[in-house]
Amino acid sequence: MKAFLLALAFAVTSHAANIVIMVVEDPNNYEAPRTMRDFADKQLRPIGHQVTIIDGDKPQPHHFAGLVEALKDADLLVLFSRRRFPPKDQMAAIRAHLAAGKPLLGIRTANHAFIPKPKEVVDPSLVPWPEFTDEVLGAPNTGYETKGLPYTVSIAPGAENSPLLAGVNAANILGAQSLYKVLPLAADVTPLLIGTAKTDTSPPMPVAWTRTYGAKKARIFYTSLGAPEDMQIADVRTLLVNAVKWTLNPEAR
Repeated sequence: MKAFLLALAFAVTSHAANIVIMVVEDPNNYEAPRTMRDFADKQLRPIGHQVTIIDGDKPQPHHFAGLVEALKDADLLVLFSRRRFPPKDQMAAIRAHLAAGKPLLGIRTANHAFIPKPKEVVDPSLVPWPEFTDEVLGAPNTGYETKGLPYTVSIAPGAENSPLLAGVNAANILGAQSLYKVLPLAADVTPLLIGTAKTDTSPPMPVAWTRTYGAKKARIFYTSLGAPEDMQIADVRTLLVNAVKWTLNPEAR
């Protein structure tokens, strides 16, 4: 009953918002443009949110046309992009969004969204942000586990009554693609879900968590779930809807 009442209060206090989703078409970015359009159409717009999807690499690589203007009125930035380095004005808009205390929801490749490949030469007109992963998301990007698939998912200790997990049955989630290695987490991270590979080659890894960032405590939610197979699981979509509600509601615990 307590969990139900928390979930009910959580739903009531959420509000319609202006959501900007950054995606990029990339063979290694898990069909993000397609899955995010589907998620916006089926889960976000029907509950009143206005969603603007910004496709990267248009009109040229690393550029996110329309991002600066879209972020001016954005309540939430959703990041599902991989190894892209926006030009200075676009990266400044991302930083300004966070500095204003506005929330960010990171999905899967967001944990290396702005990190160049080793020895990659970056055009000086573009702006990498390799520290973003640790500074904002609160965890490193240290590789991935691929031998123990599919990995299972369980609720992190202490997160059993979190409204972020309302309606989410972790046992229904099987990770079909790599389990990201993200330890150690920052001290202020609150883990929600843990992924465990079916081999002993990697310890269990957090696959969803929350924290805040910056002086104005911008709400941050991150999940390494988000592969196409994950997005077909109703419980993953419910998790993301809950995450949208949580990021937009500064009163939610």
